[in-house]
Amino acid sequence: MVQDGADGMKHNKETHAGGITRRGFGAVVGAGVLSQAAERPKPNILWITCEDIGPELGAYGDAYAQTPNLDRLAARGLRYTNAWSTAPVCAPARTAIISGMYPPSTGSEHMRSMTRLPAHMRMYPQFLREAGYYATNNSKEDYNLEKVGEVWDDSSGKGHWRNRKPGQPFFSIFNFTTTHESQIRRRPHTLKHDPAKVRVPAYHPDTPEVRHDWAQYYDNITTMDQQAAGVLRELTEDGLAENTVVLFYGDHGSGMPRSKRWPYNSGLHVPLMAYFPEKLRHLAPPEYRPGGTSERLVGFVDLAPTLLSLAGIKPPSWMQGHAFLGEHRAPDPPYVFGCRGRMDERYDMVRSVRDKRYVYIRNYMPHKIYGQHIAYMFETPTTRVWKKLYDAGRLKQPQTRFWETKPSEELYDLQNDRDEVNNLAESPQHAQTLARLRKALREHVLEVRDVGFLPEDEIHSRSRGSTPYEMGRDTKRYPLEKILAMADKASMVKDASTKDLENGLRDADSAVRYWAAMGLLMRGAPAVSKTKPALQAALGDSQASVRVISAEALGRYGDEADLEKALPVLLDAARIDKHGLYVSMLALNALDALDGKAAKVRDQIRALPAATPDIDARLKEYVGNLIKKTLADLGA
Repeated sequence: MVQDGADGMKHNKETHAGGITRRGFGAVVGAGVLSQAAERPKPNILWITCEDIGPELGAYGDAYAQTPNLDRLAARGLRYTNAWSTAPVCAPARTAIISGMYPPSTGSEHMRSMTRLPAHMRMYPQFLREAGYYATNNSKEDYNLEKVGEVWDDSSGKGHWRNRKPGQPFFSIFNFTTTHESQIRRRPHTLKHDPAKVRVPAYHPDTPEVRHDWAQYYDNITTMDQQAAGVLRELTEDGLAENTVVLFYGDHGSGMPRSKRWPYNSGLHVPLMAYFPEKLRHLAPPEYRPGGTSERLVGFVDLAPTLLSLAGIKPPSWMQGHAFLGEHRAPDPPYVFGCRGRMDERYDMVRSVRDKRYVYIRNYMPHKIYGQHIAYMFETPTTRVWKKLYDAGRLKQPQTRFWETKPSEELYDLQNDRDEVNNLAESPQHAQTLARLRKALREHVLEVRDVGFLPEDEIHSRSRGSTPYEMGRDTKRYPLEKILAMADKASMVKDASTKDLENGLRDADSAVRYWAAMGLLMRGAPAVSKTKPALQAALGDSQASVRVISAEALGRYGDEADLEKALPVLLDAARIDKHGLYVSMLALNALDALDGKAAKVRDQIRALPAATPDIDARLKEYVGNLIKKTLADLGA
């Protein structure tokens, strides 16, 4: 077993590297992507992954955790202290991993959607298979990118290195769902961790429900620790331990609310460990030593190029991540980046960046509360009791913040504020840090050509005939600099004149018009009153997203006559059978935001279709969830 004592590994039952010979691996494969310097036998590579956990392991200094097996792995390997998952929820996080690219650059940032990579790009298992690897995934995928061609040798519950050909090197993933958000709320459950000893974060209320959920979360991590030990035991039993590089990581922060789905450190910080047996130490980074740590900033976007580097394959230039292991290891980056788009049925847009001490959050839709009602998130007892206490007026800061609107910018000192509750964005002493991280984020947005500044339906419509990635690099189809300028004006609510936004409603580009309308919505009644004729004209805009946001602004902050004009626009846009899923969700979110003002169209909302046959099965419940919640809020 990898985590046993120094002499506890069994000798290899196969010859060379797990039976791997050098036969046939000296040639260049896959259009020149393979390294010609790879003279040593190819290493086997094992990834052990789990879902929805932060670094709540004993090896990371958490005394409440009971993780003896992973702690022993960490004692023999290298532990990364600054690893980020790139996205704080499963589908976009896994999309970053499989592609080696930032989800906002490929149009895949939203929680469950589907798009494609350009034809010249491939998913990382395809490079490995071309190099002779047997690549298996046991068993979850959940990508927002369409698989083209043969990607895995086996992606199923039966995926295992044991099914490879004799002497074939392997790459195998074993993913455990034991720690998933859904398992925190699974009842009945007899707690093993004492809830009285839970450390409740400053942003959570201290209630029995919250303590139970946190304790059950730790129970699940202990169970996962035993499952991980089983895979490592199999590796040793097969005589492969001394020829296999092992990585362990969690797929984003904990499944508790304000961790999962949020690109704070609490939602992106993950455990990441790497173990190299002696004969493969040449592939380890310079700082590698058993039981050591690395402060290198690592993101999930880095995993694909790192895997290729370990296999002796030079990562293709289009991959946006940086290899941190292997012969093609890149220099340490100064920053890592995070993103949040639509979460299930609720729209939002957040970008984040961190260095080794500070995290900067940029909220592009600050008028939306943090804790929007997401049906799946509200199944967790902590979420429900937290909201109930807030509604009853029984909370104080910082526990109240999750249920309130957001500032445009947030800055947190992770060294002194582990829960990220003391916002330093307006601190004069931190002005230079704020400016530096703001600049880094802007440069990143422009470098990766972040297409998330488009309404979701336009990500797809503008890229028709190609892909969002290619569209994003076509300045005629996607003038990002101009769109970003309006998004900045709109979302920095304290800045930018109403006149600038009103002028934006007449711009030739629909995304500029969308952000202009959004900016007026964010500023509320005074701005809507000043620009009412322009917003009324925008109800007839050629693009549905502009019509929807303009109607929401007039419906929420105009008079009764404005509401009468806005409601038909929103009801029309909400028809999924007429305008598609993304416009429908945008319109239903707007109707829900009208609160009681939508009561007069309650019957029309109830009659809206909730799905169409062509919807991806992963998204089929979202419109129905919105209709149900809106009607519930209206007393229906």
